[in-house]
Amino acid sequence: MSAIKSAKSDLRKQMKLILGQLSSEEKDRQSRKLFKKLCAMPQFQQSKRVSLFLSTPQEINTLPILKHLFETKREVFVPTYKGSKMEMVKLLSMEEYENLPLTKWNIKQPNFDETKESALERGGLDLIILPGVAFTIDGKRLGHGMGYYDSFLNAYLKKYKKPHLIAVAFNEQIRDDIPTAENDVFVDLVLTGK
Repeated sequence: MSAIKSAKSDLRKQMKLILGQLSSEEKDRQSRKLFKKLCAMPQFQQSKRVSLFLSTPQEINTLPILKHLFETKREVFVPTYKGSKMEMVKLLSMEEYENLPLTKWNIKQPNFDETKESALERGGLDLIILPGVAFTIDGKRLGHGMGYYDSFLNAYLKKYKKPHLIAVAFNEQIRDDIPTAENDVFVDLVLTGK
């Protein structure tokens, strides 16, 4: 195992412990503050086609963001995974979201084999809101280790101009530094409750 892989793995373990100590009240508080800040951002207000991850209990709650995107008539794309491949597919309504099946990770996700509009195949995106395990203020991002977002973004950037990349995180997820590899894509902004 390379030194970078090992360092990333160690940091993921450390972050799991840190996030495990956050109360659900504190997660809710930070999620609400972050949502207000996100809604005030020009990059968010001006975006028409937005990709948003569907959160787990260990992440910033993205459900209010999803509702807001539908209420403000944006086109919404969410991740779907199969094997090592991730696509961003169009979600049409909160009702459709409610009926999505759960994955083995307990995340709602459209069925990968269902025919849905893909952001990569048609029209691209204005904004991608990304998850992660840890971040630096200058845009380094540590994902969950599967490489889904980095692979998707590297493929995306060959076809379209770079959309705004905004990561959302708890205050506790900000680190001084994160080990990075060559294919890791940096984000433009890391948004926290702070």
